Amino acid sequence: MLKNYFKIAWRNLLKNKAFSIINIFGLAIGIATCLIILLFVQNELSYDRFNEKADQIVRVTFGGMMSGERMKECVMPPMIAQTLRNDFPEVLDATRLKNNGDIPKISYKEKTFQEGKFASVDSNFFRVFTIPFLKGDAKTALIEPNTVVITEELAKKYFGNEEPIGKILQFKSYNVSKKVTGVIKKIPVNSHFHFDIFSSMADVPEAKGNSFISGSFFTYLVLPVGYDYKKLEPKLSQVVEKYLSPQLKQALGMNIQEFRKKGNDLGLYLQPLTDIHLHSDFTSSLEPGGDIRYVYIFGAIALFMLLIACINFMNLSTAGASKRAKEVGIRKVLGSLHSALIGQFLFESILLVVIALIIALVLVSLALPVFNSLANKELDLHLLGNPFILISLLGFGLLVGILAGSYPAFFLSSFKPIQVLKSKFTSNKKSISLRSGLVVFQFFISVILIVGTIVVYKQLAYIQNKKLGFEKDQVLVVRNSYILGNKEAILKEQLRQDPRVVDITTSAFVPAGPTKMDMTSTFADGNKTQVRRTNVYQIDERYILTMGMQIISGRNFSKNFPTDSSAVIVNETMAKMYGWGTNPVGHKLHFFTNNNGGSKEVTVLGVVKDFNFKSLHEEIGPVMMVLQYSPGLIIKVKPANIAGLLTSMKMQWSKFNADEPFTYSFLDDDFIKAYISEQKTGTILGIFSALTVFVACLGLFGLATFTADQRTKEIGIRKVLGANVGQIVGLLSNEFLKLVLIACVLALPLAWFAMSKWLQDFAYRIDISWWIFVLAGICALLIALVTVSFQAIKAAMANPVKSLKTE
Repeated sequence: MLKNYFKIAWRNLLKNKAFSIINIFGLAIGIATCLIILLFVQNELSYDRFNEKADQIVRVTFGGMMSGERMKECVMPPMIAQTLRNDFPEVLDATRLKNNGDIPKISYKEKTFQEGKFASVDSNFFRVFTIPFLKGDAKTALIEPNTVVITEELAKKYFGNEEPIGKILQFKSYNVSKKVTGVIKKIPVNSHFHFDIFSSMADVPEAKGNSFISGSFFTYLVLPVGYDYKKLEPKLSQVVEKYLSPQLKQALGMNIQEFRKKGNDLGLYLQPLTDIHLHSDFTSSLEPGGDIRYVYIFGAIALFMLLIACINFMNLSTAGASKRAKEVGIRKVLGSLHSALIGQFLFESILLVVIALIIALVLVSLALPVFNSLANKELDLHLLGNPFILISLLGFGLLVGILAGSYPAFFLSSFKPIQVLKSKFTSNKKSISLRSGLVVFQFFISVILIVGTIVVYKQLAYIQNKKLGFEKDQVLVVRNSYILGNKEAILKEQLRQDPRVVDITTSAFVPAGPTKMDMTSTFADGNKTQVRRTNVYQIDERYILTMGMQIISGRNFSKNFPTDSSAVIVNETMAKMYGWGTNPVGHKLHFFTNNNGGSKEVTVLGVVKDFNFKSLHEEIGPVMMVLQYSPGLIIKVKPANIAGLLTSMKMQWSKFNADEPFTYSFLDDDFIKAYISEQKTGTILGIFSALTVFVACLGLFGLATFTADQRTKEIGIRKVLGANVGQIVGLLSNEFLKLVLIACVLALPLAWFAMSKWLQDFAYRIDISWWIFVLAGICALLIALVTVSFQAIKAAMANPVKSLKTE
């Protein structure tokens, strides 16, 4: 029987090539898109789950409210880990990690390297996290000072075929030597941190501090199997009361109870390890995380894409039912069972899906490298290495085939043979209504995606063109000039004399791209009850001029006033925050200088116009600029002959015999890179939207083809009676355009709601203009009109004599 099913199915497929191709490729594109998105979603949800204790590990976070400003940080004071382990028996283990940034200059014999990331960790770090050791002992590798564990890739780069254990690496930037005591595998891609060198925490003086107020350690706890971390979280208030409160009293003159009475709050919280990647909006995160909202968005697109592809299949199959009506009638007269007919049509449906699935896998293999490049992923099907995926795909294909073919199968097999053989068969009104409803649903989804794509691209364009409060064009940044030591000042003076240089400043604080970020707590005019977390910029007197910033009150720093070392410049936000009104100059500001509660009093010298120094996802916060050396050169250059200037700078750099090569970046490029994630997400959304619209149009094209075929005689008669091509095209198009118009009316309100929610994540965002919805509606109607008109024009141009002879 299966052989017979296959013969009939294959003959029908060849007989209706156009419908078959549309069905197969529509399903293939839908399945391929769905598979890619599901791989992406699965990857996003898999972060940190490779750890054997993934479900037991939580990260300690810090949150609270200070003078109306909400704080949410994931770096902890040094004493938190040991304190929680000692005070709470449910904490089985605790470990810390300190992010040291880029690997400093390291040499071994005559080789010198500087690539990758560098962290300091406690000796039990590899007992908490599952990072396989290839050489050395994970339990003892980092107990002693000046020891490091490196990845396999670095070991091969540094030592080649030599045995790495026991080798000495010279950390030239720190002027220390460290012994290699372990070699580990590369950290998996789906981890919330990636480092190439782990150094002993015994080398970090700050790690031995007793502060409960400030610190820069990421702290992780191991809880018992099956233990609910929410049971421990309320108990952490005991730590605040017992340890933090006395230090707060020393720093601010009030304990935690008095602090809270003034509307402030401080507290410790816990975050499951597996939530870090998708649910983190903390300051000072180890790496940019994902976003659970995009997982939902792309998951919904995958579902809708597959639904649309299945809808196309159902639409075209039911629409083409009349062509096989006589076949069904004859087979019923000859004794075919109802179940046999259902089996035949389900088999045909599954066969088409299997062919589509094979094509989809080919499309996925071709598209994954492009998608990986856009999404910065390393997705792979791993079909041969994972039987589960193979079985899942086959089950998936079978399910889609049955779902997509069930309605056509039962619909076709229900035809009455007498009516069919007397040519009295007409399409069922219910099936026509169903097809119309499905067309509306397809374009409902398509219109939402069109609106979403337009809004995303407009927001990205707004970000790139927004006035930021500083000039980012023709600004050259040399971040590693610190390695020149006292020769940095010589290079700076040489560049100042270059006619191609407009201005130059020394600072590590750059309002885009990699930068130093210092924060402190400040209070104004001696009022310790109004403490605010404030960003600190260490600059020289040329910084504001070089960056094109604007002083709106008071004056800039000057070498002519030695007392400026005890003065600060604040931004507008900080002046408003402390209620200084129109005359903030001369007010006294205090900021904490150490962990023991000491503070320094400074005088406000001037106010700089607000500038965006963080992502546009965040509102501008308070900034305090101090006159203090900070390494790094920022150079405003003339647009002419920048290449020549860079060549000259390389030559000057080489004369200083610097250990590191000359590296630089342009500030506008750094700014664009800061939003590369949004740009790539916008591109991916645009591609998926286009594919969804394309698949919807495939179905519409198939229905238009069927409609034209069904109305062949009507078209012929109308042409004989004088109807022109335009009238006939309008006749065939109006029905579909009405459906698309209904879809627009239903989709546009939901699209506005969805994109308004998305834009709320940006502190600075566009307004969703009415013309976006008009444009989306016009696009949808034009796409539908072009799709339908192609077949309508073909039918209208046909010879009416042939049309009237058609049976």
